Amino acid sequence: MNANDIETGGKHGAGEQLRKARRAAGLSQADVAARLKMPLRVVQSLETEDWSRLGAPVFVRGQLRSYSKLLGLTIEPVVEAAGVEPVRPPTLTPRTYVAPWQRFAEQAARRFVYIVMTVAIAIPVWLATRPHLDVVAHEGAPLDAPATDATRSPAPAEPATDPHPLVASLAPIPARAPALSLRFSGDSWVEVMDADGRILEQALLHAGDRRNYDAGEVGGMVLGNASAVEVRQQGRKADIAPFLRANVARFTVSSDGSLAPAVD
Repeated sequence: MNANDIETGGKHGAGEQLRKARRAAGLSQADVAARLKMPLRVVQSLETEDWSRLGAPVFVRGQLRSYSKLLGLTIEPVVEAAGVEPVRPPTLTPRTYVAPWQRFAEQAARRFVYIVMTVAIAIPVWLATRPHLDVVAHEGAPLDAPATDATRSPAPAEPATDPHPLVASLAPIPARAPALSLRFSGDSWVEVMDADGRILEQALLHAGDRRNYDAGEVGGMVLGNASAVEVRQQGRKADIAPFLRANVARFTVSSDGSLAPAVD
């Protein structure tokens, strides 16, 4: 989307309305940027209606609402005058799909391998300790026991029993927490990039949605309506407050999983 694609209505466009209201309130563009905690270039782009510098339509509409609310303007007429396209939920296609029977088969295979490995270790240990237990039982006989007839064949030794039998553990292996995960409590526009800046996902997600990413998979992220998104690293909640501007969070993700502010 660019400025030529949007009909602003001439002097009655959204940018002109914002500019006149700001001047009437005696505020400079820098004052507005400071109060809204947004970059000065965003304020300038809103007043000149240069939407191409502001990203997706959902971000443009959000910035227009914040600016109009600050100046006491009626929000909807300003947004309509901007001609920004309404947000249309995209059709999301899962990146991968694993059938339930396949997940069950994989879990069963892992447990079977675990049991086989446990048995393979337990049997050699039991066989190695059995002769030692026989010797200990023979040497521990009392000294006053009657001597046996030398011509009598010795009775066959009873097989030693292990007082501490080995039992294979069937406890499930705990699952590892994903390196980076998102949990949504409301609608939020998400843009996820890899380390080279390529778009991995760009979509409007809803309450109850989740996204999990492996280490090194994500290089940067933009979250609209960030207050409705919970970011977790290795299962622990991450603080994204330092990356917020007008309820939009922009940050990068390093190879070790740490977060840093995105460069404008």
